[in-house]
Amino acid sequence: MAIDTAPRTTATPSRMAPDLPPRRPSNANRAAKRVLRRIPVWILVAILMIVVLYPQVWMILGSFKTQSEFLSSPALSLPETWQWDNYVTALTNGNVAGNYLNSILVTIPSVVLIVMIGVAAGYALEVMIWKGRHGVLLYILAGIMVPGQMILVPLFIVYFRAGITDTLLPLIVTYTVMGLPLTTFLMATYFRSVPREIFEAATVDGSGPLRSFFVIGVPMMRNAILTVGLVQFFSVWNDLLIALTFTTRPELATIQVGLLSLSDEYGSTQYGPLFAAVSINIVVLLIVFIALNKKIMAGMAAGSVKG
Repeated sequence: MAIDTAPRTTATPSRMAPDLPPRRPSNANRAAKRVLRRIPVWILVAILMIVVLYPQVWMILGSFKTQSEFLSSPALSLPETWQWDNYVTALTNGNVAGNYLNSILVTIPSVVLIVMIGVAAGYALEVMIWKGRHGVLLYILAGIMVPGQMILVPLFIVYFRAGITDTLLPLIVTYTVMGLPLTTFLMATYFRSVPREIFEAATVDGSGPLRSFFVIGVPMMRNAILTVGLVQFFSVWNDLLIALTFTTRPELATIQVGLLSLSDEYGSTQYGPLFAAVSINIVVLLIVFIALNKKIMAGMAAGSVKG
């Protein structure tokens, strides 16, 4: 029997190229793509900054110009000579200093009363349990829907018959009453975000409603109280309609009414002193807002999270 001694050849499978991992983009490419994605956002932010800052720069530059420079030179041109006398004129002849004092005497008591009563009302309506509290809250919220212009004439008649029209008291009372509905609603919302178990534990430990309000409620609402207080502060400070209605004498005018009278003094508008007075008003408010910006943001976010 013949034996096949020829070498056997086995078919070897063809070698396949190994799978290579996908090529990752370099750090430079990732950085370039990140920059390209952010370019539209930067452009939008730049446009918004120009829209916001252009009137501010124009106003500040105009406050240092003479009357002829303001009317003839370009809006953003630098003054030929910086007229600091415009600020002196605004503070003295324009009585801006007296108007500022009146605004402070009206705004601070109004804001303090709004915050004190609003915080207490929000605590009573949201934390304390009593019959009819939801109906009372809806009744208070109805005050937001009443336009302030509708009640100015009846209020003026009441203040006139009471003999208090020659004082700043009508402004304080009106601002307090008109600011309470919104403040009460906001504080009730903030108290709703606080876990009720905290107040229940305080009650078990023997704490009464009044003590829980001052020991637990007020400290936990610190940022919220600051935010609501600043909202009401800017609302009262910048008001013109109510101050113009109940201000019967020039020496009682607030800063907004004073600016209105300054623009028409002697039948013509002196733009340098007028812009100086407006700059003083805006810069002071801007400094207050920037100094308390973080507290405002913390207070605005306090009522958006439950527990």
